[in-house]
Amino acid sequence: MRFGKCLRTAAVSLWIHKLRSFLTVLGVVIGVSAVVLVWGLGAGARMVVAQQISGAGAGLLMIISGATSKGGWRMAMGTAPSLTMGDVQAIGKEIPEVEHAVPVWGEVAQVVFSPLNWSTMILGTTSEFAQLRNVDLVAGRFFNASECHRGAKVCVLGYTVAQNLCRGKNPIGQTLRINNIPFVLIGIMAPKGRTPDGRDQDDMVLAPLETTQKSLFGTALPGVVKFVLVSVADPTKLDTAQSKIDNLLTQRHRIRPGFEKDFSIRNLTEILKTWEIAITTMTWLLWGVALISLLVGGIGIMNIMLVSVKERTAEIGLRMAVGADPWDIMLQFLMEAVVLSVSGGFVGVVLGATLAQFIGRLSGWPIHFSLVPALTALLISMAVGVCFGFVPARQAARLHPMDTLRYG
Repeated sequence: MRFGKCLRTAAVSLWIHKLRSFLTVLGVVIGVSAVVLVWGLGAGARMVVAQQISGAGAGLLMIISGATSKGGWRMAMGTAPSLTMGDVQAIGKEIPEVEHAVPVWGEVAQVVFSPLNWSTMILGTTSEFAQLRNVDLVAGRFFNASECHRGAKVCVLGYTVAQNLCRGKNPIGQTLRINNIPFVLIGIMAPKGRTPDGRDQDDMVLAPLETTQKSLFGTALPGVVKFVLVSVADPTKLDTAQSKIDNLLTQRHRIRPGFEKDFSIRNLTEILKTWEIAITTMTWLLWGVALISLLVGGIGIMNIMLVSVKERTAEIGLRMAVGADPWDIMLQFLMEAVVLSVSGGFVGVVLGATLAQFIGRLSGWPIHFSLVPALTALLISMAVGVCFGFVPARQAARLHPMDTLRYG
């Protein structure tokens, strides 16, 4: 029996039992769709982490005020400001590994660009922030040292804020209001996307630190900042710089041994690498689920093919009687198993790609999908058909013509 004729016969046989065939391949559909989904989401998540590491710079530390206990209650990071501009200057001057030390004060405020308004995080910082965080602009410019020194009421919008407030207009040079205080919009940042935990990095407004503290929010503690961003010129000396900063601030804040520190230092690159490890681990777990689904689907195919061999014993005997050899019989049943599994593979690829795009749109993460996962999934489904269809096919081929007469 030729291969093409065998394929047509297998397709017709499966079409006759459409419902049974559909239920049989559900396991393969779920497994293949899981493979495609995991591949697309995992690759997209790793792209996000790589972009975050690249955008943050190779060596970046964040020093956060707070983490103190007061009245038996542990306070959240940044809620008890303990870092000062003196600390920032000391870090920049006394630790040679430090390239930039940038103070930041952040609070949520309402931004109004008539007639629209948007609630977002306002970050007060210095002109060095643009260098430290590799800030790119799609329009306008960043504020300079002179504007920071004199407390100019200027601001730079994150891309998300600009998209929601400007709606296609050219806002550069126009006035918007933050907490009802007028600010001149001088720039719009290029999009950076979301962090691995889903936070939108473009949903913020940057303004000079002096302006936010004195004119916008006010503070009962002048010269105090909520956190400090520190960049290290040589990434290999990041741990050394972190240790020196810890010792310096411990001395400056007069924290005695055994007492809790009123600050904490985070290595942003290490945090992102930890996210990458977590994403990889989750990807492998999902791969395990996908393979189990494929295994269940394969067992389902083998089970239904064994039933099919039993039901069609008379047909097998008739084919042998008219000249079909065992190889023809084996090829036919093996082809039916492969057609079942590959059909499930095609449906699974479409379903997995659709789910990946849907989840990507909901989460805002990029989805990396190419022909590689699709072809891999189809090859896996074909392998499932061959492996789990072999035993029923061999059983059909080994039937003796005399034994089939009982089913005639």
